[in-house]
Amino acid sequence: MDYSYLSPYIRVAMDSIICPPWYLAPRDIFDYELLYIKEGHVKITIEEENYEGRPGDIFLFKPRQKHSIKIIGEVPLRQPHLHFDLVYQEDSPQVKVSFKAYEQMTGEERRYFRENKLLELPNKLSVRNLSYFEEMLFEIIEEFQDRMPFYEISIKGLFIKLWTYILREYHYGNDKVINCRMDDLKHIREYIRVHAEEELSLVQLAENFHISKYHLIRLFKKTFGDTPMHYHCLLRIEKAKEKIQFTNFSLMDIATMVGFENINTFSRAFRKIEGVPPSFYRGRK
Repeated sequence: MDYSYLSPYIRVAMDSIICPPWYLAPRDIFDYELLYIKEGHVKITIEEENYEGRPGDIFLFKPRQKHSIKIIGEVPLRQPHLHFDLVYQEDSPQVKVSFKAYEQMTGEERRYFRENKLLELPNKLSVRNLSYFEEMLFEIIEEFQDRMPFYEISIKGLFIKLWTYILREYHYGNDKVINCRMDDLKHIREYIRVHAEEELSLVQLAENFHISKYHLIRLFKKTFGDTPMHYHCLLRIEKAKEKIQFTNFSLMDIATMVGFENINTFSRAFRKIEGVPPSFYRGRK
């Protein structure tokens, strides 16, 4: 999914407590549901695959994905959960939460199903910082329940923050090496920031942080979405843009200040990243 188009609609946000015995019969929902097991023990079946749900587990149900839930034991189930559309649609406010199986629905009801755009995400999710996840989830629920003025805007922003965290956890969780070296990678990124106006080389970074340059490129790009040297170049160009707009230094002097050998090298790098020559920003305040 292209998340640049993300414009969520939160249909339900609630923290419910259900006493046993309880069984949610197989159903197909129109939208997505994010379910968090805060307390209790459940058996969850999704498309004939069984899962055990205990405190701290997170489940994602997707449109037209048949699932059922059954409480196990005598402890009440506490299940903070959200129903949502990833992208707002004209009928989003009219669509209700489904408690029917697909076979029981009318043709009109079947028109409400959203397209499942989250094929890559598993049904059972995990995060490293559960307290952080809980805090964001309950903030959404509180905002939704209070319905203060402009709450619709607020919960969109809160949901995007929560969803971003879930996506990053999934992204990093598939690479054990990144998880082990995350602190090192953040230190490398900070080092590049501090030395943004200096000339840096990949060899220098690799030697300073005791990592092979090829390994560094792979891990850095997987973690931050860019190579170390391109990231460094972006920072240099941003520093140059500031100086071009808000100082009277010549372009040649600015090129030297941000670590380029000469004005020609600077101009080529600038145009490659910005699509315009450095002079484009001169006098624009």
